[in-house]
Amino acid sequence: MNAPQPTWPTTLPLSKIVKGKNPRRFFDPKKHEEMVISIGLRGVLQPPLLRPAPDGADAFELVAGERRYNASLEVYGPDGRIPVIVREMTDQEALEAAIAENDDRDDPSETEQADAAVRYLAACQGDRAEAARRLGWSRAKLDRRLALAELCDAAKCALDERRIKVGHAELLAAVPADKQEKALETILDAGLDVAKTLKLLMRVTQSLANACFDKTECLNCPFNSGVQRVLFETHVDDGSCTNPTCFQLKTEAAETIRFEEQERAAKAARTASPAAADRSGDDEQDDPTDETGTDHEEDSVETEPSVDDDIEKPSPAPSITAPSAGSASSAHKPAVTAKSIARRTTDLREATWRTALARALASNAGHAQTTILVAAMSGTLSQIKADTLTSRAGLLVGAAFPDLDYGAKITTIRTLPDRQAEIVLSVIGAAYAKDVLTFDHVADLARAFEVDLRDTWKVDQAFLERYTKEELKFIANECGLVAHMGQKAFAKRLGSKKSDLISSMLNALGFDWSGRLPSAMTLDCTYGPPAAPVAPQVQAPVTDLAA
Repeated sequence: MNAPQPTWPTTLPLSKIVKGKNPRRFFDPKKHEEMVISIGLRGVLQPPLLRPAPDGADAFELVAGERRYNASLEVYGPDGRIPVIVREMTDQEALEAAIAENDDRDDPSETEQADAAVRYLAACQGDRAEAARRLGWSRAKLDRRLALAELCDAAKCALDERRIKVGHAELLAAVPADKQEKALETILDAGLDVAKTLKLLMRVTQSLANACFDKTECLNCPFNSGVQRVLFETHVDDGSCTNPTCFQLKTEAAETIRFEEQERAAKAARTASPAAADRSGDDEQDDPTDETGTDHEEDSVETEPSVDDDIEKPSPAPSITAPSAGSASSAHKPAVTAKSIARRTTDLREATWRTALARALASNAGHAQTTILVAAMSGTLSQIKADTLTSRAGLLVGAAFPDLDYGAKITTIRTLPDRQAEIVLSVIGAAYAKDVLTFDHVADLARAFEVDLRDTWKVDQAFLERYTKEELKFIANECGLVAHMGQKAFAKRLGSKKSDLISSMLNALGFDWSGRLPSAMTLDCTYGPPAAPVAPQVQAPVTDLAA
């Protein structure tokens, strides 16, 4: 037998009714007064919709009809009874009913719709298409309302009370939350219209066209005016960033990386210049060739194992010796290997990997959080230099942050917007990559997060100048340049001055160094070839499928 359905009351004292999660934020005082007069004269003509209190209390939660409830409370007091309709409803059903009631009876404000959109999206597990369908909105309207949800409470209230227009709100929504209240005060105090507000914001935006950092993340960022144009009728001109804090952080990071790369190049040049200037140095003494490149030097290359044999050997550190039948010194020369070259490149390799890992963490808050937790649990988080973060606290959190007491700093950090908190996490992770003392930790993190140095690093003159000719020959061999040029052609280049050899290696016709990572620069001394191109998928003919 079916369980008997509960019988709900048709009238209730107002004291038994509790407010629910009504999406409506603003109630027009004038309309409230009109409702009070109407109920005083005629009573409640349309019963509010209730549901049993979800917490099991002896009460009923208001689903729709909050204006009637508020007016009744003023007319009758908490002991007064009003007609009601009670239904069993889930949280989602109650939300949908409240939104429908607001849409049907009195146009809700844009901010109320924004709050409703956020709750609907959460109920739909982030599926915007499904949320728009359930709301009966277009996808564009849902996206616009979700963008308005980024308004601070003061701006939402100002829009609800019509102290600012929708155009003002759309411009403010494109400003970081911690800057909105100050901008709102300026708008209200100066009585700025939408056009003047737009001009004001244009003066504090940054041009993305002139940015020195990678703008991939900016393509879908809500602070990119190009994205704002899609969402809002009122927006800052295309190609501008409305988040100066993020823009400055990215600029500083890019400039730091550029400075470090210049320092490495200068250091490499200083290291290589004595050998290049001193013709009696180790490089010229060790090399079995003379300045003109003689025939016996070509013959000696020909007697080596073939290039193909060297490449196909499974050993990650092949040894290529410099045969020289007429050179007494060659008998005592140590073999050139990947590890012997890597020892010459330790400073460059470690600095380059630290920079690559810092970039990866700066662009992925999730990876940065993992890094910070591992560092904290392993006792190495304290290796981040104190001034690395404190010197940027004003930029990362807020200009007044460094001067706050500790308790106020806690409050400030707890109220950071999610996006700003992600930026702070990313900066801490990047700082750890730069400052942690043990390079093995950097290497382990780079492997865990699949950082690929081939994406950003390329063989250049400064890198090659630090090596002897025999080491350059090793690099050319493992990177495929010898096979590309042919052994005899490369042997002729090997007989020239080192500067000419390097120039010919870098400018070899038809050879691209991009994506080729010499073993001296890898984490395991194993050459990293260019990534294999992804083959396009070819659809099988219909006849084959039928067969």
